[in-house]
Amino acid sequence: MKRIEHIGIAVKDLEAANKTYATVMGAEHYKTETVESEGVSTSFFQVGESKIELLAATNPESPIAKFIEKRGEGIHHIAFYVDDINTEIERLKGEGFRLLNEIPKPGADNKLVAFMHPKDVNGVLVELCQEK
Repeated sequence: MKRIEHIGIAVKDLEAANKTYATVMGAEHYKTETVESEGVSTSFFQVGESKIELLAATNPESPIAKFIEKRGEGIHHIAFYVDDINTEIERLKGEGFRLLNEIPKPGADNKLVAFMHPKDVNGVLVELCQEK
């Protein structure tokens, strides 16, 4: 794992959250993107070498909608940048961790992603990500 790539924050209203975080950061978001397969719209803010990713559900069945319904808005996941996602998946499986995605899938911001089961990581949803 090279660095924290981003922290994902689940929000109900992406436009309102963009305004809030633009004020907090003192800068506008640099990118928005919809990931249809996940039912989510995203917005990214750069913070040094890392990013903040705001996530809003595009439909009531999406994982983000379910997260907000159960837990409310807030930190959804922490993503770590890796050079070789497949090698990291195998390494972590070898260490006994469960992965929600044993095969990387396309994610936002031109990344391949895989998630670790939060029950194995002290209740935190951990995302591995690599440039496509």
